[in-house]
Amino acid sequence: MATDRHRTRTASGKTRFDDIYDRPDPRAYFRTLEPYAYEIPQHAQGVFRRTRELRSQLPGSTGPVTVLDVCCSYGINAALLNHDLTLADLYAHYTSAETAALSPHELIECDKEFYASRRRPDATPVIGLDTAANATRYALDAGLLDEAYAENLERHPPSPGLRGAVARAGLIIVTGGIGYISHRTFGALLDCARTPVWVSAFALRTVPYGRIAATLAEHGLDTVTDTSRTYPQRLFTSPEERRDAVRQVILAGEDPAGHESEGWYHTRLHESRPRTD
Repeated sequence: MATDRHRTRTASGKTRFDDIYDRPDPRAYFRTLEPYAYEIPQHAQGVFRRTRELRSQLPGSTGPVTVLDVCCSYGINAALLNHDLTLADLYAHYTSAETAALSPHELIECDKEFYASRRRPDATPVIGLDTAANATRYALDAGLLDEAYAENLERHPPSPGLRGAVARAGLIIVTGGIGYISHRTFGALLDCARTPVWVSAFALRTVPYGRIAATLAEHGLDTVTDTSRTYPQRLFTSPEERRDAVRQVILAGEDPAGHESEGWYHTRLHESRPRTD
């Protein structure tokens, strides 16, 4: 596993964690991110549950709302959305001595029971999309995802299977992907939509969201940004990462005081819905 000293950074100065994103299981992911208090999925849990409930109340809606998790990784959002669990529970599970001793296959068998025993009665289908084939396969095998697609819509059009899956989705969610994906991915997804689709996305304040919002508008979705608060994502890995983030936030017209200046990446919530809704 790469140490912080040997990790590379993106053009914007953000530390890359490429070595943990596509393992056979999420143990290295949780071990690596725990010291940085990565917590945005926990903040998103309640937001996504409320948004899913509101989306289910649309006139003409029948059955549970199918959720499409973009940049789904190991199915963490699905784990929190559909199970009586917190992110702290997942950190404890995947960093424990008990799970450390298991093979990837044994862990998957363990996780099938772990999640099945905590399944919520209001659980809904979740489709996962990510470029990481190993991560999405784990989430599918562990029972977190109902369908999984390892595709890069920034470079390639969606496969027939993904097109059909998106056509069934009523809610698109994102927590950690904005910046890795752009308006191109959202445009490709909404071109496949066949039911009224809502989008609930958390984006770092260092990453412009305007081009994505414009693409959503072209597909009939209006975006409202929650300016009343921010949601912490994780601690910075270095003074350099903090310096670059503060600079980008200022350039974006935001105030880093009390947020990025205190050592944390912060996100804003962007909610997009059809104008008729």
